[in-house]
Amino acid sequence: MDLSLRRLRMLRELHRRGTVTAVAAALHYSPSGVSQQLTQLERDVGVVLVERYGRRIRLTDLGLLLAEHAEEILASADRASIALEQAQGGVATRLTAGVWASVASGLVTPALSALAKEYPGLEVRTVELAPESTAEAVIDGSLDFSFVLDYSNYPMTWDPILIREVVAVERLYAAVPAGSIPEPTVALLDLSEYPWILASWRSHLGKAVRLACRQQGFEPNIIHTVEEQSTALAMVAGGLGVSLVSDLALDSVPTGVSIVALDQPVMRTVSIARHSAASPRSALDLVIDAVRTAAAEKGIASSGQSPEDGDLQDQ
Repeated sequence: MDLSLRRLRMLRELHRRGTVTAVAAALHYSPSGVSQQLTQLERDVGVVLVERYGRRIRLTDLGLLLAEHAEEILASADRASIALEQAQGGVATRLTAGVWASVASGLVTPALSALAKEYPGLEVRTVELAPESTAEAVIDGSLDFSFVLDYSNYPMTWDPILIREVVAVERLYAAVPAGSIPEPTVALLDLSEYPWILASWRSHLGKAVRLACRQQGFEPNIIHTVEEQSTALAMVAGGLGVSLVSDLALDSVPTGVSIVALDQPVMRTVSIARHSAASPRSALDLVIDAVRTAAAEKGIASSGQSPEDGDLQDQ
């Protein structure tokens, strides 16, 4: 019997999540790809693992039995990989990370470029996700680690199964059409009459900015809802409104945009989240150190403390 770890992982996730669509989203496959791999797994083991139940599917008794053993098999495979990594000094391994646009360009790229020169056997693969989705992907095991956010005025609810390593602290700035705010600083309230370009309320950034505006006594008039800071900056450059952007977005400020400091700063921490149940991995420690070095070179280094330690929430 030839058991594929990839197919066993899909079976395990189907047991956990209940639908092929949910498995596909968690493991970054198409639903048809998941179905094909599960069908192949049935051929590999020679028994029916999945059956139709109305419009849904569910595991058969034999499917449940194999899913339970899959947990042990996958955990053993992870332990074996970590043991081999540690035996080689932790520098010949593969890690998969969850990132988003600004952290990928501003921190991950310089960090991985530096690591490649000294540790060519360390391979880090990245998957671009919304910041709101990266932690869940670590919890379910589809990522080894991910970057996550926490805002000074909007603390996140964190699952205790995650360990966080703070790698950077960013400040939010007003991005306005060039020349529209001549002063070096601006109050959020002074932007209340402008049209706004902002991420949706579902995003952490969108919620944090809306809360900051409400604390100043107004609701932003959001004309354009966009998720990427680079898109917001392009629209500000076109004179379509104002927005708030973070330090990491300042590398790509287009002509036609002025960046103005807020008189009452809104801060956010960037952390790396990893699973608390996973064995320590020296390769991941190397990545964290490299990312912190990249953050220091950009002037957004952190003290290395987690947000719950208290000093970052009140900045």
